[in-house]
Amino acid sequence: MSADVTGPARGSSPASVRTRALTKRFRHQTAVDAIDLEVPAGAVYGFLGPNGSGKTTTIRMLLGLIGATSGEIEVLGEPMPGGASRTLRRVGALVEGPAFHPYLSGRANLARLDAADPHSDARTAPARIDAALDRVGLLPAATKRFRAYSLGMRQRLAIANALLVPRDLLVLDEPTNGLDPQGTREVRHLVEELAADGTTVLVSSHLLSEVDQMCTHIGVMFEGRLVTQGTIEAMHDQARSVDQAVRVETDRVDDAATALRGLGLTDVRPSGGHVSARLGEVEVAKIVPALVDAYVPVLGFTVVRPSLEDVFVSLTGEGFDVSG
Repeated sequence: MSADVTGPARGSSPASVRTRALTKRFRHQTAVDAIDLEVPAGAVYGFLGPNGSGKTTTIRMLLGLIGATSGEIEVLGEPMPGGASRTLRRVGALVEGPAFHPYLSGRANLARLDAADPHSDARTAPARIDAALDRVGLLPAATKRFRAYSLGMRQRLAIANALLVPRDLLVLDEPTNGLDPQGTREVRHLVEELAADGTTVLVSSHLLSEVDQMCTHIGVMFEGRLVTQGTIEAMHDQARSVDQAVRVETDRVDDAATALRGLGLTDVRPSGGHVSARLGEVEVAKIVPALVDAYVPVLGFTVVRPSLEDVFVSLTGEGFDVSG
């Protein structure tokens, strides 16, 4: 099937990435299903979803690495793939892990890649390469052969390659893959610095905790569909709209469960020395007095605030990897 991919009509607000009904099918499987992605200029956009949800396929279409089945793509104001020659020089990308020459050093690998870029300046290459290595913390290992690099070091070298020249858009597919906690923090700070300099950053990840800390906007993919997108503040507001839960610690869990059901709480679950329940429309202030009236000793009482994870579970029916 031939792809029908053109530039979408311009919206009223500037966007570094915009798609309309973007779709990719592989024979009988729909990997990306008519998504309308909008990445505002200057945003750090967290492209979130479980592995296999269609994130990488979408990114590959945005960068012209694979063709779309149908839909419209615009990157930095240019239709894709038609505008690739004008657009991609302004885009840095890390997609599906780094690939380098194993017997060359980190610095030599970057030198070869920079030399292959017809728009780079050979006179400034040594300074730019060392600056990129320094920015990702690899300058001390610049002369070390790539085959001796750890997985985290290889990931950082790939990010350094994306930073060899100034970029208007940086696309990072799982940039913290293989990094230890310190390396993860360094990538997070790097993304924040780039955004402060005016670069739009699209970060694909399945780690909710990282996206929550570094991003200004979020889009959630699930089974090929974009189930929601918006600002991080809007997502937190949506989290607050999810039913809150309460937890009562007591040595009379059955009596406590009966009292909570009598108040109208739902999903009441006695377990060991505590009872959990969904608050619904019940006022928090009424719960402890009702337990006391039922002669239930309250050894502890907690209101469990809903998180972004709760929002995503409500949208998809599945949890996300929230480990950092």
